[in-house]
Amino acid sequence: MSLGDHTMIHVFIGTKAQYIKTAPLLRLMDERAVPYRLIDSGQHAALAKDLRAELGVREPDHLMGGDRDVTSIPQAIRWALGLATKLVRAARIRRDVFGGEGGVCVVHGDTPSTMLSTLMARRAGLEVAHLEAGLRSWRRLHPFPEELIRIFVMRLAGVLFAPDPESVANLKCMRVKGKIVPLDANTSVEAVRYVRAEPGRSGPAIVTMHRVENLHRASRVKGFVGIVIRLAAQMPVRFVMHEPTKTALAKGGHLDSLEAAGVEMVSLVPHGEFVAMLTAAPLVITDGGSIQEECALLGVPTLLWRDRSERQDGIGTNVVLAGYDQETADRFIADHSSLRAEPDLPAVNPSEQILTELLTIE
Repeated sequence: MSLGDHTMIHVFIGTKAQYIKTAPLLRLMDERAVPYRLIDSGQHAALAKDLRAELGVREPDHLMGGDRDVTSIPQAIRWALGLATKLVRAARIRRDVFGGEGGVCVVHGDTPSTMLSTLMARRAGLEVAHLEAGLRSWRRLHPFPEELIRIFVMRLAGVLFAPDPESVANLKCMRVKGKIVPLDANTSVEAVRYVRAEPGRSGPAIVTMHRVENLHRASRVKGFVGIVIRLAAQMPVRFVMHEPTKTALAKGGHLDSLEAAGVEMVSLVPHGEFVAMLTAAPLVITDGGSIQEECALLGVPTLLWRDRSERQDGIGTNVVLAGYDQETADRFIADHSSLRAEPDLPAVNPSEQILTELLTIE
């Protein structure tokens, strides 16, 4: 099959993490002049504008929703309902969203964008190819709603790209109907390699928290803030905040306490700048799965503010699972330097494997 006569590839993404991890595939298709359509769900519409420029990704062929980011639960409900109304007529979805083309729709991860794009693609008669398939916690309501979205999408996908052997095993255990395609690594390896610079001067410790399961539990927010304040008594700390995080901290009355402790509070930064911060940090405290992946690749001592993780990246080497336990957190801070590991960025290109498979779909 030549590049000019392949089945049309539609790439449907919408969040910052999805852009970062899908960008290696998009750049590869541009480099090889493989025609494709880029569809943006609008979930992070404002943020995506600058992100596309940084990542070398072109403008979308179709942008859904408005031009503002979805940062609160009421906004998310309105956004999801707006997209859901498009599911009523299959012909309209195929015409307006997919440009009248059939083919395969590439979706990523486990966000509301992933679920809605899968529904739209199937409603329009398209095949679904799921990137980062096979992650499972095996607890249907934890994390919520990610675990339910994963199960839903993996059951409907015709092609499932599994980033590691455990993900392959999970998909086989689920007895999915789609084709399982094992990858040498997740595309996060390529994403970090693309922006990573040589380490410079050491910087502050980096902390982040943004998961729904944490922000809507006052005890978990309070526990996290307590750790950050104790850490700030020992070293400079930079708290990189999502908008929902700011809202949760303000609601709990924690912003003044963090400021009084000398914690530097900043908004989200470009991906390259954030990776540079992680590289220079003596330690990282986060609840983010993608950040866990990046820190595992960079060898940065990391405390994961969760009770379990469906990713094994770094756990047992430089990543410690907190289990929401304050003593575990304090032991990590006291002994973090012993967890520093050498960066491990293997010379693999999973986007090559993904594109090769996509070009075989008829």
